[in-house]
Amino acid sequence: MTMDIQEVILEILDKGCADGCIQDTRKIEGFETVDQLQVLGVLKSLESKEIVKYETIEQEILTLTSEGEEILENGSHEVRLFNIIPAQGMEGLEISKVSEILGASVGKIGQGKAFQNKWIKKTADNKLERVVDAVTDETQKALALISSGSIGDGGAGVALDAKMIKELKRRKLIVGVKKQTYKVFKGQKYSRQVKQEATDLTYEMLQSGSWKDSEFKKFNFNSKGIPSAGGSIHPLLKVMEEFQQIFFEMGFEEMKTDKYVETSFWNFDSLYIPQQHPARESQDTFFIKDPQHAKSLPDFQNLVQQVHEIGGFGSIGYRYPWSKTESQKLVLRTHTTAVSAYMLHKLSKSGRKLPMKLFSIDRVFRNESVDATHLAEFHQVEGVIADKSISLGTLITFMDVFFGKMGIKKLKFKPAYNPYTEPSLEVFSWHEGFQKWVEIGNSGIFRPEMVRALGLEPGVQVIGFGLSLERPTMIKYGINNIRSLVGHKVDINMVKSNPFCRLDKN
Repeated sequence: MTMDIQEVILEILDKGCADGCIQDTRKIEGFETVDQLQVLGVLKSLESKEIVKYETIEQEILTLTSEGEEILENGSHEVRLFNIIPAQGMEGLEISKVSEILGASVGKIGQGKAFQNKWIKKTADNKLERVVDAVTDETQKALALISSGSIGDGGAGVALDAKMIKELKRRKLIVGVKKQTYKVFKGQKYSRQVKQEATDLTYEMLQSGSWKDSEFKKFNFNSKGIPSAGGSIHPLLKVMEEFQQIFFEMGFEEMKTDKYVETSFWNFDSLYIPQQHPARESQDTFFIKDPQHAKSLPDFQNLVQQVHEIGGFGSIGYRYPWSKTESQKLVLRTHTTAVSAYMLHKLSKSGRKLPMKLFSIDRVFRNESVDATHLAEFHQVEGVIADKSISLGTLITFMDVFFGKMGIKKLKFKPAYNPYTEPSLEVFSWHEGFQKWVEIGNSGIFRPEMVRALGLEPGVQVIGFGLSLERPTMIKYGINNIRSLVGHKVDINMVKSNPFCRLDKN
């Protein structure tokens, strides 16, 4: 088909045509059904050899909708309404009978247009009367012109008023489709005979010397390369990288977080969360079905049990019978603080010098209803600092610096409650887009009942904070629904098109 198109175009130019060019490729005889993209491919090839030149013609092709076809056959709604109303001087038509005769839709639209055109009027006794003797169905006439192809495609014929076309589109009687055709001229090297150009300089050409007589295809240095099919980095991973760099810059070490399944001991008990706490119910936590329990608990479980039952380190405890079986239940971890507790216990035995700065970024799991801002699994960003002589002021100063490195300058702190921190603070940031304070994290100083039971020596205190990874990512990338960021509804094109995102606004 490509060779046929090429031969026809060159033959018409060779024989001579009006104004020395082909005015419109779509009007070439036999080309009515030819895909103009095929024509464009041939023209580009010929243009690269300077055989032809071409110009693009943009046209709007008007076609009738199904409702437009109905009006073309039966007349417009307003004229059909006018025709069922008796002539002037006769008794009018009851409005209630219009829908019976024409149908509800035709009757309603017909009345509206007929009143607008001032063809009819409504009487005091709720009847319709004619105001004029006769009317012309301009809508049907216009649709007939469009259907015959007399307007809208550059052809000769009656010009249709632009206002009428706009009205027909508004009434959804016609639709316009943008199409491209081409005007073709002879090029500088026009010839009916198209020589085959070599695309590569081969070893055989060099050996035989045939390259001297060969014509080579010109390189198109302006053409775009084929897009790479390589992988793209997800926005979550991009923001995660930014967080990691901030932590490393501030002297933190990353904790190992490859255990999604934890015992209730590490996930709850070691954090001084009582066994009757609502977070330990099935409506908030995913419990493992098989196996249900761990085989053993750490060797300091008795100290944790003691703190829960009778207290210690200045606390009176929760005063309830602590259950080892409950503590052995396996869960999908609900927070990475379980990892922080394990690392603090491990480092307490290592004799490592203070301060200790640790962070983690990984998945956690909650049995929550999924909506635009909540998922059953998400990422938690957590940091802890263990040292002597640190206080709430240390925590607030640290968070000012940490969030400042992300470009978040306006912070506000609100007292809160956590079972394992006292005092506890919720962290809020002023959001310019929402024009309100938005919660971005939680923080506090770990309780003595928790850190002493983990083995940290007296005088050592631990400050910590945590926030979601998804929330700052949604804000930075302008994503309103978390399910568009994580899960099976993610738009792969969004992942490919979004550039790396700097957290710092400066």
